[in-house]
Amino acid sequence: MGQLTARYSRPIEGGWIDARRILTMAKTVWGRAAGAMIIGMVLSLAAALPAMAQNVRVTVNGTPITDLQIAARVKLFAIEGNKTGSRGATEQLITEALQVEEAKRLGVTVSNAQIDEALLQIARNMNVSQDKLVALLQQGGVSTETLQDRLRAAIAWNAVTERAIMPQVQISELALDQQAAGQVQAFQTFDYILKEIIFVGAGSSGRSGQANNYRSKFAGCDSAVDLSLGYTDAAVIDVGRRHATQMPEAIAKELAGLNVGGITKPRVVESGVSMLAVCEKTQAEDLTFLKSDLRAEQGNQALQGEVSTYLADLRARAKIIYN
Repeated sequence: MGQLTARYSRPIEGGWIDARRILTMAKTVWGRAAGAMIIGMVLSLAAALPAMAQNVRVTVNGTPITDLQIAARVKLFAIEGNKTGSRGATEQLITEALQVEEAKRLGVTVSNAQIDEALLQIARNMNVSQDKLVALLQQGGVSTETLQDRLRAAIAWNAVTERAIMPQVQISELALDQQAAGQVQAFQTFDYILKEIIFVGAGSSGRSGQANNYRSKFAGCDSAVDLSLGYTDAAVIDVGRRHATQMPEAIAKELAGLNVGGITKPRVVESGVSMLAVCEKTQAEDLTFLKSDLRAEQGNQALQGEVSTYLADLRARAKIIYN
């Protein structure tokens, strides 16, 4: 199960990067953690930490990390299924101390409202109230503050990523053009104007029969609406212009084999049974959508590398003292 910090560190936007989509990341990770939290929670962790003096175990550029912080993070790890124990918790807290310190250096602040919103989003994703989320954490011996600390560090680090690291990531457009051109296939070299004919409703077998009957009588886009009037709950939708690279491979291959006036075989969709009619078809190689996918893939890989290097440099320059 992924950890919250790791998820926050690799956001995605408009193709590849968005450090602003933090709450979605929290939602994703805690959606996965919910089952383990509710079903597999170890009852022995329910006991609160005994009262004890806070002994400093590590200092990071003067910032102390105590045994109580480490023990609390280990309990959060137990809920997540992370088995790295005290050592893993200590290293994560060191990393977070470096991230928060760097965020402060760059003038980044994280408000309590941002933390509250993140907690609320986690609760919504789990389909529980925020009070119930707090109660579930407490059942695992985890205070709300422990999760808040992690969220605060993750939100701050995303801001650092956006301000200081993302500008260093460069993607070659020429390389993307060359790679996309090498990937395009013959069935992906067409541009279409399409209409969708939908037979709305449940009972896909019955609806498929009517759709096939419609298809056997189809005589082109101009008469698509008039023909649909002879069927119950049949709708004709103007899809407009679409390039083959925008569509699933199976549909793009079927459309490539059709001429203008052709119509695809019925497919069961969420709303009923669907077919696509070809109103116009032209030869057109458009690499835009292939390049978008490639940019997302390469951008994320490049960003991850830059983030790792940046963090490693912070750690190399830090004064970390283990007690």
